[in-house]
Amino acid sequence: MLHSTASPQAGTEPPAVREGGSVSAADLLAEVRDCTPVSHGNYRSDQDAAATIPVCGTDEVVFWKADMDIDCDGQPGIRCNIATDPYFSASTAFAQSDGRPLNSETLPYVVVPVPSALWDYRAHGVRGGSVVAVVYGDQVQYAVVGDTGPADVIGEASYAAAEALGINPDPRSGGTPSGVTYIVFKNSRVTPIEDRMAAVAAGERLAQQFVDGG
Repeated sequence: MLHSTASPQAGTEPPAVREGGSVSAADLLAEVRDCTPVSHGNYRSDQDAAATIPVCGTDEVVFWKADMDIDCDGQPGIRCNIATDPYFSASTAFAQSDGRPLNSETLPYVVVPVPSALWDYRAHGVRGGSVVAVVYGDQVQYAVVGDTGPADVIGEASYAAAEALGINPDPRSGGTPSGVTYIVFKNSRVTPIEDRMAAVAAGERLAQQFVDGG
């Protein structure tokens, strides 16, 4: 699947601790217990897996429950580069405010499938910089939509997103085979896209609104 790398921007270094807010993982999962599919069929978790994952939707969000593969693409760094990742690409679908690719090592972001007949994220209020709550176990990590992946595969996030959730972020051997819920808040956007703290602030606000019922 896709991967992503980039160099850190001044003032956007990741915090030493995971983000925590008043909205728990259980609060969010309770709101996405039931699925109303918005995709025209199901996605695969990997190229050789069965297609069993729908994209679901409500008025406020789209979401899917899948695995997590590691995206290490973008600006080369110590952990994400052509030597560490056999699928490395020095670009991401969405760019930083300075025009450079995103930094997978420092920016938590989520990968969405390229638009297709199966599902077009653009028709559902999703774009580069959209705010995402990524839930794994009892943890919530706020991120942005930062890259696109294969048209029929879903379930991928950046090195930094995996690391923050305690998932092995190694692009070769990392990730987790299941248990990750991705909740994208429609019509949201972090500007600049590389501002990790802005994503956290917006995510906590949007998550609270979502669990409060609007």
